[in-house]
Amino acid sequence: MQIDISEGAEQKLAERTTGKDGYLKLVYDIEGCGCAVNGVPALWLVKELVGDEAEVETANQRSIYIEKDQQVFFAEKMTLDFSVKANCFQLKSPNEYLNPRLSLVDKTK
Repeated sequence: MQIDISEGAEQKLAERTTGKDGYLKLVYDIEGCGCAVNGVPALWLVKELVGDEAEVETANQRSIYIEKDQQVFFAEKMTLDFSVKANCFQLKSPNEYLNPRLSLVDKTK
């Protein structure tokens, strides 16, 4: 699995995570969605990794982690971008938007 982080997304990640300790984690969030296959991709800043995460290859110096059992919900190659117009991150694959309004949720608090 690979995630390319655009320059705009990298700038926003730096702005929103500078001075905070934690790990970026790409999750398939199912809370409030009804069942385990009705979820939405989300980006979390977490204080600790629980141990079942894999580090996703990125073309940048930034590490992103994903739970091994959730990899099935994501494409093999993805891009993390930032939309200035929508003021949010976007996760896309070569074939589709996985989440055009991806939020960065700070779970370190």
